[in-house]
Amino acid sequence: MIGTDAEVVRAAQDGDTAAFAVLAGRHLAGMRATAIALLGYGADAEDAVQDALLTGLDRLGQLRDPDAAGSWLNAIVRNNARLRLRAATRTVPVADPEPLLPAGAAGRPDDALERAGRRDWVRHAVDALPEQIRETVLLRYFTDFSSYRQIAEVCGVPVGTVRSRLRDGRRALTSMLLATAESYPEREPENVWEDAAGAIAAGSRGDYAAMLAGIFHRDARLTLEGRPIGGPGALIGMMDFTYGAGVRTRLREATAGRDLLIWETDFVNPPDDPEHCPPGMVWVHSVRDGRTRHLKMAYARAA
Repeated sequence: MIGTDAEVVRAAQDGDTAAFAVLAGRHLAGMRATAIALLGYGADAEDAVQDALLTGLDRLGQLRDPDAAGSWLNAIVRNNARLRLRAATRTVPVADPEPLLPAGAAGRPDDALERAGRRDWVRHAVDALPEQIRETVLLRYFTDFSSYRQIAEVCGVPVGTVRSRLRDGRRALTSMLLATAESYPEREPENVWEDAAGAIAAGSRGDYAAMLAGIFHRDARLTLEGRPIGGPGALIGMMDFTYGAGVRTRLREATAGRDLLIWETDFVNPPDDPEHCPPGMVWVHSVRDGRTRHLKMAYARAA
């Protein structure tokens, strides 16, 4: 693609994914130079650039002066570098900046990507990540179960592991986004929501056996906040206890990646026992041959 920065930016704002890759390629060397000047050579400088590319991808529609694209991308790098410098002077860890969510914006990261017309492109890149990193990235950027603590709970790993997986995921994701901008395949329409809603509704009706038989492999294993609880039979006991108390479950969100399904559900407690269950739960299904082999669950706590 040949054109001025302004022409390339306008094409990217109109949904041309290859245009953003062209823009990033033009300014990548300058962005790296900016990061190195502030942070020195090393992983922090490279992370500041990767975060800036993902931020630029999402916020491109907010760029008012397309001619200033290079300066704008470098400004994002400088902001990322300053965040890291401030974090290095603190005695407690701080969260990394949200690279896919515009500052002050309401809603979910995948909503912003959907509006930008790039959802398939990003999902294709996410699907190419290794499973543990893919799982962490999907939770972080495509669900409300997105804090480091929450991800650590559902995956049964330390917060530091979540942080390192996200770092690796951002680096790989950025590289794949730029490499596949012109060649990514469009995703086939999925029935993720419909399938999840049907399973949750079956459970609410008490059709546990049918639901479990249709979803789980017979040797599936289940974990609750990182602790093994057995096989699908353990889930029957949990459902008996929950639904027997008059609680109902409502699907709030469902998302999918390669070999992964993530459901977010709300508990609807009875009026006479409003605190019976936490606000909700996340269900992370590791899928093989169409059946769940490992289900990781964790409760969503009240804020």
